[in-house]
Amino acid sequence: MKILILGTPGQLGHELMTASWPAGTELAGEAYPDFDMGRAGDVEAAVERHAPDLVVNATAYTAVDKAESERAAAWAVNAVGVGRLAAACAGRGIPLIHVSTDYVFDGGKDGAYTEDDPVGPVSVYGASKAAGEIAVCAGCAQHVILRTSWVYASHGANFVKTMLRFGAERDEMRVVADQHGAPTAASDLAAAILAIVARIRENPATVPWGIYHCTGAGVTTWHGFAERIFQRLDQKTGRRPRLTAITTADYPTPAARPANSRLDNSRLQAAFGIALPPWEESLDRVLDTLLA
Repeated sequence: MKILILGTPGQLGHELMTASWPAGTELAGEAYPDFDMGRAGDVEAAVERHAPDLVVNATAYTAVDKAESERAAAWAVNAVGVGRLAAACAGRGIPLIHVSTDYVFDGGKDGAYTEDDPVGPVSVYGASKAAGEIAVCAGCAQHVILRTSWVYASHGANFVKTMLRFGAERDEMRVVADQHGAPTAASDLAAAILAIVARIRENPATVPWGIYHCTGAGVTTWHGFAERIFQRLDQKTGRRPRLTAITTADYPTPAARPANSRLDNSRLQAAFGIALPPWEESLDRVLDTLLA
């Protein structure tokens, strides 16, 4: 089985390219700047060139705040480019696994969002990702969309590495404590994708195609996330900056963030038997690598 992974330098793309795939799996990757999801012709050319049996789209325009002033760029990658990818896959009968985000919701729900809840993005980034979901659903029948949240890894730019850097430089940190969600290790998300690919490989006719939520188990806030990071930093190095809880209003950003990013993962477990570990366990594993 030949699998084309788009966005190989990113956190998820890296984990997918270095994962332990079953024997007989051939991986091909595309990365910016040679490949640009938003550039006309690149998507079709990549699918034609590699002729894969399955595509995993792990690339996206993810600069949430920058997207507010670069709407066209975000839309070109997350919506238009994804639509081209869906059409290219459908035209060749290729299944598509596409990664989306909690930011498609407005954050106003009291409780965890299910896949059946209506989307209502409050940012350009979220709107472009929601449009990408619509394009995949309309353009490629054999699709699995995985909505995830707060992704981090031992490589790439992410909240965990930023907190460790600031923690080494500063004596006090102020972190938002009124946005709720689930940190998700890119390695756990990659493992879920491998399990879904195995199901597709076994018998595509039995795959329950559609949208699923896939996040680390449990819920925290950005403040709680940082607190866990600094606890481990203290254990490893003896350094622990003071952590002050602030509100979203205390830390204004160009793009609005959903106050509630909790996603219900029960449909994924029922359909594929996949349940990600508690976010604390996965974070500790990544921190062990970063702090070694």
